[in-house]
Amino acid sequence: MAHHILFLGFLALSCSLALASSPLQDFCVAKPNSQVLVNGLACEDPKLAQADDFFFTGLHKPGNTSNFLGSAVTPVFAAHLPGLNTLGISMVRIDYAPWGLISPHTHPRATEILTVVEGTIYAGFVTSNPDNRLIAKVLQKGDVFVFPEGLIHFQRNIGYGSAVAIAALSSENPGVITIANSVFGSNGPISTEVLTKAFQLDKDAVDYLQSKF
Repeated sequence: MAHHILFLGFLALSCSLALASSPLQDFCVAKPNSQVLVNGLACEDPKLAQADDFFFTGLHKPGNTSNFLGSAVTPVFAAHLPGLNTLGISMVRIDYAPWGLISPHTHPRATEILTVVEGTIYAGFVTSNPDNRLIAKVLQKGDVFVFPEGLIHFQRNIGYGSAVAIAALSSENPGVITIANSVFGSNGPISTEVLTKAFQLDKDAVDYLQSKF
C-alpha cells in the first residue's frame, strides 16, 4: 500500500513537472491560416523566422476612446505578434477617457499585472465564492496592481484628464469574458427565466438589459 501511494505521488509530481517544463524549442512563430488544429497556433518552420516576427509597433498611439465606455484596449497577443506564440506572455495598452471604464471581466487563461503610465485609476477584483470580497485600490502614475487569473476585475479612470496603463498577461492568448456582454448579449439569448431568478430582476428589466447588448 505504501509503495502504491509513493508511486502515485511520484506520478503526480512527474506530471506537474512536465506541465511546468520549458518549451521544446527556442520559439514557435505563429503560422497564419494553418489548417493544422492544435491547442494554440501552429508553428512556422523556425528557419524562416525573421526579426519582424518578434516585432510590434503601435503602443505609442492612443486608442480611440469615443465609445460608451470611454476606453480602448490595444492588444499585443500572438495574433498580433507571431513570435509570442507558446511563450506564455502578452501585453496591452489601455486608454481611458475622463471617467472611462474597463467594465468587469475575466481572463480565463491569464494573470494580469497593470502599471499606470498616466492618470488616476480605481482598480479592483472580486475573490471567488463564497466570500466574493472586493479588493480594490486607487492607483497613481507608476503604481502597479495585479489581477489573479480568472477573477472578475475592472478599472475606472477617476480623474478629469485622460489616463493610460500598460498591462502584461501570463498567456500569449489570455482570452477575455466581459460579464455584461456575456450574460445579457450572448449569441442566442439566455432565457429570461434564468436571468430574472439569477439577478433577482423582473422580466422588463432583463428585456431592457438584453436590448442594450
